[in-house]
Amino acid sequence: MKSLAWSSLFGQGAERIQASTIRELLKLTQRPGVISFAGGLPAPELFPKEEAAEATARILKEKGEVALQYGPTEGYAPLRAFVGAWLGVDPEEVLITTGSQQALDLLGKVFLDEGSPVLLEAPSYLGAIQAFRAYGPRFLTVPTEAEGPDLAALEDVLKRERPRFLYLIPSFQNPASGLMPLSKRERLLEMAMEKGLLVVEDDAYRELYFGEKRLPSLFELARGAGYEGVIYLSSFSKILAPGLRVAFAVAPKEALQKLVQAKQGVDLHTPVLNQMLVLELLKEGLPARLERVRRVYREKARAMLEALDEAMPQGVRYTRPKGGMFVWMELPEGLSAEALFQRAIAENVAFVPGGPFFAGGGGENTLRLSYATMDRERIREGVRRLARALESLLPLGTR
Repeated sequence: MKSLAWSSLFGQGAERIQASTIRELLKLTQRPGVISFAGGLPAPELFPKEEAAEATARILKEKGEVALQYGPTEGYAPLRAFVGAWLGVDPEEVLITTGSQQALDLLGKVFLDEGSPVLLEAPSYLGAIQAFRAYGPRFLTVPTEAEGPDLAALEDVLKRERPRFLYLIPSFQNPASGLMPLSKRERLLEMAMEKGLLVVEDDAYRELYFGEKRLPSLFELARGAGYEGVIYLSSFSKILAPGLRVAFAVAPKEALQKLVQAKQGVDLHTPVLNQMLVLELLKEGLPARLERVRRVYREKARAMLEALDEAMPQGVRYTRPKGGMFVWMELPEGLSAEALFQRAIAENVAFVPGGPFFAGGGGENTLRLSYATMDRERIREGVRRLARALESLLPLGTR
């Protein structure tokens, strides 16, 4: 068989398309015996398997001709209406997407040109960096902290630049797990309104809070202030099942129309059966389901922090999440998370090195740990293995 010189056939944009670091690392974690803190995978014990089986059978029996047919690009109308009522918006402002990852790609397609400045936290969600990078933007970054982005650094950037949009995750940030307090959300919104800045709020973890109540989103605050410059993204992956690939974007109608047109050229529409199934699952005991999800992740986070407190050597810093699925760790200066990863794999434990989460470079001594899929004993054993790997890298006098 005669082979082609494929690299000579690829377009220029193909050079910007890179493999997901996390997806590549997950291949290494599939071998038997590895305890993986790497993937941001929801807890499988929370998947509504029996309810989904019953609901799917009912949908196919009663509405199979709708579920198996092409559907509107905007999404299944009853699901859009549910989201609209849930968020207090017009359903015509809701677009159902095939996962939040598709929404990120559509935003890049609609808003970014070659060289366009786009503003991110550092670190930021790797999937967003990957989606936006395909469109050749110029990344601007501001440091993020336990309570969200550094607003002084943000203000400084906005004096010099006019980014196409600011992308951020105010609640239980991926990867750094931070929660932006209400006062800081209000100040950031004031800055956005003063500058006419478009904000893309990714709220995928909105319901995974460990406290008494959920903070209002930037989107909710913006609508209350009469500002339409916040596009809101969220997903049903973390509260139902990620394999269904059903998420949504909320935007003013003019912006939504462009996102819809971009989606038409990608997949026509999100699978109708999946949308109908999500709606059925949402209508059946949602408050009780959300409380169980929060309880399970709260217990897993507590187990992770207890294990880290017991096993980690001095000089290692890590966050204490108030929700979500991650702990963010910072190693002592001079230590490499990539080097630690190699030692950790030898100990049969895995994590995600932090460097790829920094669009502008840096973060070589950081890493992300996910506790979502592990029970207490595996969390404890995994942390013990990680501590052994880390101690093998430390100078003798500091072990």
